[in-house]
Amino acid sequence: MNQQPLAAQLRPTQLEHYLGQRHLLAPGKPLRDALDRGQLHSMILWGPPGTGKTTLARLVSTLCDAHFLTLSAVLSGVADIRRAIEEAKSTQASDVPTILFVDEVHRFNKAQQDAFLPFVEDGTVTFIGATTENPSFELNNALLSRCRVYQLRSLSDEDLTAIIRQAADMRDLRCSEAVALSIAAAADGDARRALNLLEILAAGAADSDAGEITAAMVEESLSDQPRRFDHGGDVFYEQISALHKSVRGSAPDAALYWLTRMLDGGCDPHYVARRLVRMASEDIGNADPRALRMTLDAWEVQQRLGSPEGELALAQAVVYLAVAPKSNAVYSAFNAVRETVKSGGSLEVPMHLRNAPTKMMKQQGYGDNYRYAHDEPGAYAAGIDYLPPELKDRRWYQPVERGLEIKIAAKLRSLAEQDAAAGGKV
Repeated sequence: MNQQPLAAQLRPTQLEHYLGQRHLLAPGKPLRDALDRGQLHSMILWGPPGTGKTTLARLVSTLCDAHFLTLSAVLSGVADIRRAIEEAKSTQASDVPTILFVDEVHRFNKAQQDAFLPFVEDGTVTFIGATTENPSFELNNALLSRCRVYQLRSLSDEDLTAIIRQAADMRDLRCSEAVALSIAAAADGDARRALNLLEILAAGAADSDAGEITAAMVEESLSDQPRRFDHGGDVFYEQISALHKSVRGSAPDAALYWLTRMLDGGCDPHYVARRLVRMASEDIGNADPRALRMTLDAWEVQQRLGSPEGELALAQAVVYLAVAPKSNAVYSAFNAVRETVKSGGSLEVPMHLRNAPTKMMKQQGYGDNYRYAHDEPGAYAAGIDYLPPELKDRRWYQPVERGLEIKIAAKLRSLAEQDAAAGGKV
């Protein structure tokens, strides 16, 4: 019996049998045209697990009649790179090009990545790197400048179902279309995951006389199966970005969806709670100050009670944030003031705002002309400026005409009118 995993057994050896990545390999696409002409070039294959990066690299080697060398960045070091380069040099005399395929290339550090540069530059090897991480973050610019980046996408359920049917036929298994679709859905775009799951199910089917994979077997195998989530990689940041933008865009259903995707994938609920607090201040602010309290309460519920009560509280907070009136006036004002502070130097506190706890300080004018607001009509000392003279009349906070900030804006206009009646601020 063949002990190879199904994923290895089913790896296609011809481009027409390769499923998925039509945006790269359909006729007329640049990569397909280059392969049809046998034109080799260094490249980075970037995409989620199980999307065919290794298979595509091997197909490139076959189509271009190249010698194929492979390294895993998980297991290899600079010494392994040197040995691979020496092997590549030995094939140059026969005019056979060499493809050096590096799996998980993002795991190499900068020095290890730099070791490839001269040999890519002089044509000793054509470099193909595979990575699940964003190359612009994980690979150095020198290596990136010598490679073209191709982004692979998760496989569709249609492609996965075709792969599952092929594997079932190879193993003489009976698998209905509905069952194949349920396996494909569980695989979440990952062909290797689909085939590994099928291999597990095949063992159960072998114990039955019918040799059939049933819906009940699939359901049992898929209990508590998490969706794809990478705890700090691209998918993680893409999903938190989607959640934040859904809240900002007042889309409660979308916000709930992305929250649930993150929690379902294993994201720490306390991380989500912290980000919700940020959203309450950044995107809602004083348009509805209750939003900040709501997120802090949800965080406390998560800390005190855990799952599932805490997650429900987070969901409640997310929906509240999404439907609340929006204002980034405080966020914008804070950023603007921060820039002013950075560029404006250490401006002195005006004398009328300084305390005068000693006789000498009083003699020097500390606190002169300060007016205690609570002794003034309406508890407002009209005409007094609280900024350094260099920033006189500067206004950073501009409340929006939404939510509570409508009233805040009206209050500020009223105070400005009182200042003007007092002859302006001094």
